[in-house]
Amino acid sequence: MVKIENLARAKLPRSTVERIETILRHMPREHLRGIERIRLVDRIADPRWSKLPGLYHPRQGAQPAWLEIAIDQLLPRDQPFWKRILPRLAFKNNLAATVISLIGQHYYLTLRHSVKRHQLEPAIRRYTEEHLRALHEREHRLRARLFKPLQPVLERWARALARRAKQTERRAAS
Repeated sequence: MVKIENLARAKLPRSTVERIETILRHMPREHLRGIERIRLVDRIADPRWSKLPGLYHPRQGAQPAWLEIAIDQLLPRDQPFWKRILPRLAFKNNLAATVISLIGQHYYLTLRHSVKRHQLEPAIRRYTEEHLRALHEREHRLRARLFKPLQPVLERWARALARRAKQTERRAAS
């Protein structure tokens, strides 16, 4: 079982720890093997990584792997009220994406040995998207069932928009 430590001095939104526990319950048990704890901190202490919302600490010697999540990156406190509204509304989803991506890093770095170093980032991104979609479908069953037939159309539109954006980016660069 993964232990959740709250070392953040900032007041966390209601049910943050419960949200992390829910995410961990939905993750495959073998992907969590080797992770000892998730530590919630105000900001990551290492200045090289202080802008990241989360950091994966791999196993070192006898110390098992653990995850560190920076609350100040997910919920900025030093901005005016109107700039803090949107991050507060998106906090649960951003927290889920951060936790799942850190678990994906652990999975691909320790349990999957067939992935090359240059393939890690796309593999972790795919892993995160796949598990976020599955978590969303489990939490919002009715809404997921209603929009399931529309999903291929929406994905086709998203690909077309991405292609068009890439073309305009190329034109602007040349």
